[in-house]
Amino acid sequence: MLVVHGGWVPGSGRPGRLVLWAEDPALPLTSTSRAKSRPHPFAAPARVLVSVLGEAVTGATTGSVPVELPGTSRGPLPSPESGVDAVARGLKLGTWTVPALSVPGDSAMAALGLLADPDPDGPWLAGTSLRYLSLLAGYAYDLARRGRMLPQLVTEVGVPAARWRPVLTGSDTAAFKDFAAGMPPVVRAADGGQPVGRAVRDALDSLLDSAARSILPDRIMVGQRPGPKAALPDRWLGALTADPALPGAADADVRDLRQALDGWMRAANEANGPIRVSFRLIEPHPEPDPTPPQPSAPSPSAALTLPPTSSTLTSPSASTSAFSPSAPSALASPLAVASPSALVPSPSLAAADEWALEFALQSAEDPGLYLPARDLWEGERFPGLPRRPDETLLAGLGRAVRLFPVLHVALLEQRPATMPLSTGEAYEFLRQTAPLLQAAGFGVQLPAWAGRKGVGLKLTARSKSKSKAGASRAVADSGFGLEQLVDFRIDLVIGDSTVSAEELAELARAKIPLVRVRGQWVELDDRQLKAALKAVERRREGELTAGEVLRQVVDGGDEDLPLIAVDADGDLGHLLSGQAADRLSPLPTPDGFQGALRPYQERGLSWLHFLGRLGLGGILADDMGLGKTAQTLSLLLTDQSTALANQPSPPIDHSSPPADESSLLADEISAPDDKSSLPAGRLSKTLLICPMSLVSNWFKEAARFAPSLRVYVHHGGTRRRGDEFAEAVAGADLILTTYGTALRDLETLRSVNWSRVVCDEAQAIKNSGTRQSQAVRAIPARTRLALTGTPVENHLAELWSIMDFCNPGLLGPAKRFRRRFQEPIENRQDEDATAALKRATGPFVLRRLKTDKSIISDLPEKNEMKVWCSLTPEQATLYQAVVEDMMAEIESTEGIQRRGNVLAAMMKLKQVCNHPAHLLKDGSRLPGRSGKLARLEELADEIISDGDKALVFTQYAEWGSLMQPYLAAHTDRPVLWLHGGLSKARRDELVERFQTDDEPMIFLLSLKAAGTGLNLTAANHVVHFDRWWNPAVEDQATDRAYRIGQSRDVQVRKFICIGTLEEKIDAMIERKKALASAVVGTGEQWITDLSTDQLRELFSLDPAAVR
Repeated sequence: MLVVHGGWVPGSGRPGRLVLWAEDPALPLTSTSRAKSRPHPFAAPARVLVSVLGEAVTGATTGSVPVELPGTSRGPLPSPESGVDAVARGLKLGTWTVPALSVPGDSAMAALGLLADPDPDGPWLAGTSLRYLSLLAGYAYDLARRGRMLPQLVTEVGVPAARWRPVLTGSDTAAFKDFAAGMPPVVRAADGGQPVGRAVRDALDSLLDSAARSILPDRIMVGQRPGPKAALPDRWLGALTADPALPGAADADVRDLRQALDGWMRAANEANGPIRVSFRLIEPHPEPDPTPPQPSAPSPSAALTLPPTSSTLTSPSASTSAFSPSAPSALASPLAVASPSALVPSPSLAAADEWALEFALQSAEDPGLYLPARDLWEGERFPGLPRRPDETLLAGLGRAVRLFPVLHVALLEQRPATMPLSTGEAYEFLRQTAPLLQAAGFGVQLPAWAGRKGVGLKLTARSKSKSKAGASRAVADSGFGLEQLVDFRIDLVIGDSTVSAEELAELARAKIPLVRVRGQWVELDDRQLKAALKAVERRREGELTAGEVLRQVVDGGDEDLPLIAVDADGDLGHLLSGQAADRLSPLPTPDGFQGALRPYQERGLSWLHFLGRLGLGGILADDMGLGKTAQTLSLLLTDQSTALANQPSPPIDHSSPPADESSLLADEISAPDDKSSLPAGRLSKTLLICPMSLVSNWFKEAARFAPSLRVYVHHGGTRRRGDEFAEAVAGADLILTTYGTALRDLETLRSVNWSRVVCDEAQAIKNSGTRQSQAVRAIPARTRLALTGTPVENHLAELWSIMDFCNPGLLGPAKRFRRRFQEPIENRQDEDATAALKRATGPFVLRRLKTDKSIISDLPEKNEMKVWCSLTPEQATLYQAVVEDMMAEIESTEGIQRRGNVLAAMMKLKQVCNHPAHLLKDGSRLPGRSGKLARLEELADEIISDGDKALVFTQYAEWGSLMQPYLAAHTDRPVLWLHGGLSKARRDELVERFQTDDEPMIFLLSLKAAGTGLNLTAANHVVHFDRWWNPAVEDQATDRAYRIGQSRDVQVRKFICIGTLEEKIDAMIERKKALASAVVGTGEQWITDLSTDQLRELFSLDPAAVR
């Protein structure tokens, strides 16, 4: 399968262009060429790319494009999407020539639209760069659709041209910054490389211009299109929807028109200052309920409060305490309905209909700095206000009048602070004005309920009594199953209250935009009401199987009438609540388990067994170190002891309340076949797939905790095949293999009907398009289990991929998931979509954190500290020499060569901070020449004298090889050294010795080789000798010691050389923690785009650095 990548090459005096090229992992991955610019060895030919992309690249030109990619001297590094395992050592940037298709900027929007959603079963998948550009195209189209653009006059190839350009204010500015920060390097790697800012701005300009022309009519002005001799403004106006070029324009006309248009653009961006005008909509105070509550009514329905000319309607009870689908309504309450369109309500309800719009000044950087206009006029201030804040307020209100004309009433006052609004005006502000003000850069604060769906559906399900269910497909003594019959009812919900069909019809007739339900205001519109009226015509109560209830919830309603709540009792309620682990009675530690499960682990076992018995998969996402391995092994022992016949479900604590407001979204969930719905003792076979580094750990943990399990390791050149493999599987309960072996031996593994497939470190299948991920999905199993401490590392598509492994089809196709959840949540932080996704995935994800004292109270503390080290005079001299030498090279180079020099400078300076011998590589002596090493010597002596053990991480294998013999001689104790060049057997031997030997010792580890997967709880000290600029990577390494089994407090020390780039970048990380995953978390690449002056400041040596 091809992996298609996208790049953007900005134009010089002309529109930029989209560049498409592809990897073919089936081709040889290495090249024998030693030229400076070499052909990419596994890039797909252009003709193949044209064939697979089809009409999307109509009109594209073919050719070769140089691309800067990381790799070795033998070949570029394969992309993660290719599924090819690659060595990550000794990487450097190199130039590789790829066959490519160039799409003109004016055609790029259409091409990206056609490439945005490739067929999962097609011959190609989109790389990260192409997905990024597709998202950027969607952002450009959204800007154009919302009118966030202005026409401009630019010069292209020496000719004036009419173009549309984006206006980025408010939240659009933040979105643009996110796009710049998150740009994959491949996007800007073509043609010598481009700065991030230029690449993203040029691409956005071209894409938005195309989007604007596709949205606007052919002619903006009526009448004939101006000819070549018409006035330039007329020609320019016509060119905004036609050929943009304006040849023959006089220089003076161009200058005058451009000056006017530039002023227009500046005025549009005025709202981007540090202080902005803000508007807060304040809802009316709720009136006290004149009717005292009735003690006999367990749950009265809502009174919809509106003006008094009303008809009285009967509302059904919302109580479900004694639910019967056919039971008549027990309660009635008045529903007052009338049109609120009158701007002057009756005197008795005038106060209830009076909304307020408050004006204020607010800091754009820190929204918490908020000064209401009333306080401003009284003389109050906050830091950072301009000299005349009153003028800032009045000028901002004047600009806002163009978007909200009613505001002119407030400006008639000398000191405007608030203005009253009717319900109709408040509705107009919510639906129309507020989004316009936000897009224009004004601050807007709305009530918490604003923007939420006003009308929805609630599904209630109740278990049938045993006497009624005796003849059903669910056998009474078999426990809960997806074939069990339940009573169901679907209610219409407005806000948090149910309404009858009659009440709904009255609301639709009255055309009420805002209605107050039980003291809460709710927005309604015609589309929602029409969808609700159609829903009442469908079957809304009766009997369904539990599986059919799930399928009802799967659809989730439609966009205008979503399913917003599910109320179920019994085991179905436990499943849908997302809290089954807490509601199920914990299963005891199974016989044969050597040890005792902790209480939270017993609850986890009960949850795993419950899902498995239903034939459902799950994600055990407990925090690192909470014992996912022990819970999994105990599950296998429980399966082993289960008889062939149907077994009852884990005992349920029926004192728990029924599930409430839970939902499951899936495309199709069916009950497992009766003959295979339960594990079958010794006949149950579990395939566990894990990274190669963890195979030995699983083998040893199984022997330690579950010695009765028969384990077969299917890995390595001597692994069994054919009949020997079948024989080995027949004699085993647990079969261990690696992701790489699963890909290579897919057909062999598919020949077994597995009871369960388990993926450990399941983030390995987070990319659904890789061959490795697809191979794991293709292995048949009755149930599936994913083990991961990080179900979402970067984006929600990873959660879809892992969930789709566990329960195929649960969240629907990837395209539907992206439209329904990923885009609303990631792009707009949509609360409704977030809640819906949580309801959909909650029943199948169990995550506990070790910092939660209610989960585990005896885990010791983790104490983190920064250790500030000084440079020796030799280090300082060497540091300054490297700065001067490398800055000269950086200043004299551009593009990708400059970025390479920046990275080289950083590496050299970090090596100097470690030790002069690390940079010089001259084999010279180590003692007395490094502040860091001197501090480590002191610390090692202290640790060993206390009888403790320590882990020391470094990102440089060469430095670890220098330190190991020196520290061993200095401490006269064993100093172990684990790095990527060791064999698996040698790694296992070192870990075993460190964990079991009572002698105090130091364990040196390469951060990349040992940062994950190892259990090193014998250490209670962790030292990060040199910093890796991704905090998550450092935390993972620390958790080798800070995990279950650790009985002592863990001391974590991070060495930083004071006054050097280490201290300055550490300060940057602290300031940018909110962006760590998007920017700093990607490594050191973001530093390469700093200006030369910024780099000089970053690299400069503070005099305080030298001791």
